[in-house]
Amino acid sequence: MRVFFPRLLTAAIFAFLIWAPPPVHAQSAPENFRWVDFHAPADQDVVIWITRALTVEKWTAIREIGVEYDAALVITSFRASPQSAPKSDLFNVWSVSLTNHAVTPLVKGMSLRLLDWMLLSEGRPRELGALYDSCVECDPSTFFTTFHYDLQQHAFAARWIRGDQAAPVWTANTSPQIEMTQLWAMRAEGNGREYLATLRHFDYGPSRPEENFAYIYDVDPFTDADRIQVRSAKQADAMVPELCHPQNVVDSLERGQNSDLCQPHVKSRSERRPTTTPPANNRGQSSPPGVKHN
Repeated sequence: MRVFFPRLLTAAIFAFLIWAPPPVHAQSAPENFRWVDFHAPADQDVVIWITRALTVEKWTAIREIGVEYDAALVITSFRASPQSAPKSDLFNVWSVSLTNHAVTPLVKGMSLRLLDWMLLSEGRPRELGALYDSCVECDPSTFFTTFHYDLQQHAFAARWIRGDQAAPVWTANTSPQIEMTQLWAMRAEGNGREYLATLRHFDYGPSRPEENFAYIYDVDPFTDADRIQVRSAKQADAMVPELCHPQNVVDSLERGQNSDLCQPHVKSRSERRPTTTPPANNRGQSSPPGVKHN
C-alpha cells in the first residue's frame, strides 16, 4: 500500500523513509556520481522527479537515490503490510532517466548489501558492488552484481544478469543425493582489476567421479561488456587450492574456505618455539649494565 502526500510535504516525509546513509567507501565513486541528500533543499527537485517517475511501480519507500549525468540509480523497498518486519522488505533497484521519466528495473530481491566501488576494467570508472539474497527466514541463495552508468544507453545497468538473477555466489537448492561444496572470492589482479571467481564441487558418491565447475565473472577490457567465463575441468580442479587460499581478496569478500574440501589444502603453520638451551659460547661472563668485573 502506498500513500501519497501533498507536494510541500514530500521532502519532509522522504527524509524519514531513507535508510542509514550510504557506507563510507574505501574506494572513491566515479567523479560525476553523487548520492542525493534527502534533507538538502537543492535535491528536492530530484526526489520529486523520481517519485513521479515511479508512481505506477510497486514500492512503499524510496531508500537511496544516486545521480550520474542524466540518470538516477534508485533503490526502493516494498513492505507487504505495516505489521511486517523491516527485514522482510523486498527491494528493487531501478535506473530512472532524469530527462524523460523512463524507468528500467535492474534487480530485485531481499537483504541488499551495498559494497565498495570496484575496478572491473582498468582505465574505466569504478562500479558499485552489491550482494543480495533470494529470501529471508530461509536458507537463501546469494547473488553478486555491480551497478554502473552506461554511456551508450544513458542509463544505469547491472552486471551478469540472467533472467531475474545476477551472478550466483551461493546456491541453496541442492539435491539430497549430491553433496555440493561451494567456494567464491572477489579477487584483484596486479593492475588492480577485480573479478569474481566461483567454484562448485559435486560429490555424487560411489556412482560417479567427483566434479568441479568453476566460473569467472568479469568485464571485457576492450568492449566493457560483462562476461561469464566457464573453466574447463582441469582448470576448475586447479582453482580449488587457489580459492581455498585466495590471494589478493577484495574487502574480505569470500566464502566456503572453511569447508571440508579445503582442509587438505590447509598449509600447516610452523610455530617458533622459545630457545631454552644457552648458546655454546655462554660461559657466565656477562653481567648487567653498570656492574664492575673483578
